[in-house]
Amino acid sequence: MFNKKKDKFMIQLEEMVYNLDRAAIEFGKMDFNTHLDLKAYSDNIKTYESHGDELMHQVISDLNQTFITPIEREDILSLCNAIDDVLDAMEETSAMFEMYSIEYTDDYMAEFVDNIQKAVAEMKLAVGLLVEKKLSHMRIHSINIKEFETNCDGILRQSIKHIFNSETDPVTLIKIKEIYESMEEISDKCQAVANNFETIIMKNS
Repeated sequence: MFNKKKDKFMIQLEEMVYNLDRAAIEFGKMDFNTHLDLKAYSDNIKTYESHGDELMHQVISDLNQTFITPIEREDILSLCNAIDDVLDAMEETSAMFEMYSIEYTDDYMAEFVDNIQKAVAEMKLAVGLLVEKKLSHMRIHSINIKEFETNCDGILRQSIKHIFNSETDPVTLIKIKEIYESMEEISDKCQAVANNFETIIMKNS
């Protein structure tokens, strides 16, 4: 199933999930006071997203030129795409803060961030185990990612209920609701990564 030597695709997976982990940390630094802060925040996440795209393009290029891969090539491509989708969703959410000029955060946003960061940390651990060929140990991390996504489902319901009960300005209500939904979408993308882990475990165990 695996070559003994560390495969370049495994190295690329590590690079992609490390880039995502760094982005998730920066994503949580929502210290806004002015619109310039929002732009700096959005631009920072965009830098990680752009680097993720570069890594993704390299994976595709290498897959097209490689005959033997450590796991099925479609599984490598699917997992890399899923990781990239998480980063794309993060970048989209960070851009919404700037676009809507939302210069504050609340406890619900902080809860979303906490669960997203924990899910990404689980991805990093799972990829490390994949690289080490310890597939049976990956499952717990997949389960944990799905639990964090479930948490975000609950946070979304609570946050929307709260905003409808507390916000009197309809435009602000719509903006904040969309940000909540966008943050929950990040957790959905995290779950898609977990599903890819499950597929790889099933095919290669």
